[in-house]
Amino acid sequence: MINLKPLAAKLFAKTVVNRINKWANNPVETQKKVFKQLITQAKNTQFGKDHRFIKIKIHQDFVKHVPVRDYEALKPYIDKVVKGEENVLWKGKPLYFAKTSGTTSGAKYIPLTKESMPTHIQAARNAILCYINETGKADFVTGKMIFLQGSPVLSETNGIKTGRLSGIVAHFVPKYLQKNRLPSWETNCIDDWETKVDAIVEETIHQNMTVISGIPSWVQMYFERLVSKSGKKVGDLFKNFNLFIYGGVNYEPYRNKFEELIGRKVDSIELFPASEGFFAFQDKQEEKGMLLLLNSGIFYEFIKADEFFNHNPKRLTIGEVKTGVNYVMIISTNAGLWAYNIGDTVMFTSTNPYRVVVTGRIKHFISAFGEHVIGKEVEEAINQAMKQHGFSISEFTVAPKINPPEEALPYHQWFIEFEKTPNNLSEIAITIDQSLQNQNSYYKDLITGKVLQPLKITPLPPGSFNNYMKSQGKLGGQNKIPRLTNDRKIANALLKDKNG
Repeated sequence: MINLKPLAAKLFAKTVVNRINKWANNPVETQKKVFKQLITQAKNTQFGKDHRFIKIKIHQDFVKHVPVRDYEALKPYIDKVVKGEENVLWKGKPLYFAKTSGTTSGAKYIPLTKESMPTHIQAARNAILCYINETGKADFVTGKMIFLQGSPVLSETNGIKTGRLSGIVAHFVPKYLQKNRLPSWETNCIDDWETKVDAIVEETIHQNMTVISGIPSWVQMYFERLVSKSGKKVGDLFKNFNLFIYGGVNYEPYRNKFEELIGRKVDSIELFPASEGFFAFQDKQEEKGMLLLLNSGIFYEFIKADEFFNHNPKRLTIGEVKTGVNYVMIISTNAGLWAYNIGDTVMFTSTNPYRVVVTGRIKHFISAFGEHVIGKEVEEAINQAMKQHGFSISEFTVAPKINPPEEALPYHQWFIEFEKTPNNLSEIAITIDQSLQNQNSYYKDLITGKVLQPLKITPLPPGSFNNYMKSQGKLGGQNKIPRLTNDRKIANALLKDKNG
């Protein structure tokens, strides 16, 4: 019997890609339209009145009336929404709060509205449809798909359902995917991550898995447990598994290990989702960068990262950005976030259409000595070293060592959990350091000027990063290890664990 699902998926994919091309080919007009809609719909909210939205006609007016804020600065308004007030940041009340952790004031409550919620679902769907349209591969829609995510169990905050974004999204899986989707609802509701992964292994090990999705570090744990239980490569267990969908962190540092665990190469699609909005997805297999979603109820502004902490830095719109420049991304959304700094930095790889790579976090960099090393640079450096020296890693992070003993020069200390610790660590350190110097002139000047000594690698035993995340109550789900820190908190915890 012929399965019509792949054929239907290909036809639907073609229609959706045509729609995407329309706005992608008219980026400036598309963003102007989104901007106008946002201002019009929110002018009678408390925020809209406080910031004189009625006077805002063009971007320069918006810059004049609405300052850039992060969560802490917007919190007085969000607190009112959390208390149950209506028409504060957006009309009415939100449908959900996406609850995240990690700010100085504890939990963050990000509103999700009737207007914003569908964009999260459509973007994930459209990423897959772009892949089908480009490659012609659609047979995977007949197999089982797994999305490693947070628990879909929601609490209530003054009548508004509250949970992790991935758990909220689980409630919106289209009916035509329900039969294909794993794990089961019961397994997805397990809170303890290690128990949950074991349950997922039991449920999936004998299934025809075709698509696997999640943050690479946690999918790696799932793969390792599959291999341990079965004694087989993941690709032998799941012969039709050919598509990995990921977001949250760069896949490149994990790629070697994944291919070793799977036993072959598989196609991948990168996503750029966050509680605050779904910003971009990889629309082409051979193009670097992800298509920025300009038609999803989000108006974007960009500030050059090296000017961000200046007084009154220039806020650029989509038509003013250039490729190869590191920008802090500022968003205004149909969930009621206004000139909001999500903390991510991006770089455009193309402006026709607009594609971005995530380069790091504006707070996650090392500049203990004025070097301003960013996430993209350390990831590129370790990828280069892996290719050159043929090793694999599970995870890594970098911290400054400001006061080494015996009056030695300070340095960057790299904590790396290798799959198998190589015996040429000093050569690897030289390769990484040279790559960083080539990418970052400030760092190079500090090394050649004898302000810093070259970086040092501290190898860690297997499980070190999982132990650390577990100790912080952040094992699994959407949690990620910062690649870079300006302090020694993570470094000291890792050393304490290593030294017992």
